[in-house]
Amino acid sequence: MKIAIASDDGKTIASHFGRTRGFVIVEAEDGKITGSEYRPNTFTSHVAGPEGESHAANRHGPILSALSDCQVVVARGMGRRIYDDLASAKIEVFVTNEVEAEKAAEQYLLGKLVDNPDQACDHSPDEQ
Repeated sequence: MKIAIASDDGKTIASHFGRTRGFVIVEAEDGKITGSEYRPNTFTSHVAGPEGESHAANRHGPILSALSDCQVVVARGMGRRIYDDLASAKIEVFVTNEVEAEKAAEQYLLGKLVDNPDQACDHSPDEQ
């Protein structure tokens, strides 16, 4: 299984899913971490700058495709629409207070990672 963790530096969890610089992709088997890689974020609309920050209906297609091999996504904050879109794509989503990427992966594998879905990013009402 693969766990995608939003991270700007490969170690800590990013506070904004859409603006993260990349994702730590943790691979696990039989409840243990077996490896990891870092995928730079070239696919969310926010990373493209102000012109790419549109919240149009199809804006999540690239991120859903880029993380389609992952069963779990973890961030410290994200908009409700991407949270729901990931869940609809059968990807388990966690908005967590945990700061360290590896610790969050370990907590998930132990069944102890807490999801705070109402801890969303601060978007204006027309952007959610």
